[in-house]
Amino acid sequence: MANLQLAVKSEYFDAMIRGEKTEEYRLVNDYWKKRLVNREYGSLIITKGYPKRDDSSRRIDVPYDGYEIKTITHPHFGDKPVKVFAIKVNIGNE
Repeated sequence: MANLQLAVKSEYFDAMIRGEKTEEYRLVNDYWKKRLVNREYGSLIITKGYPKRDDSSRRIDVPYDGYEIKTITHPHFGDKPVKVFAIKVNIGNE
């Protein structure tokens, strides 16, 4: 089964490692609809930027747990509310 791989900024990657960020947002548009809607993935791979293949310190590999569609306001998307795919990031740091 295929993997969903997402590159994120350092601040978001580190927040996921600490367990503070449990969702990764991608704008609802044709690009992400094609990659997420009616698709199944075995794993979710989050990378800190674009690391070398063997750099495991900059890679999180967890089972893919789906997404929800939410409306959020976030500086990355501007000052107006937007619909996003909230991809679940369940690292299990408890």
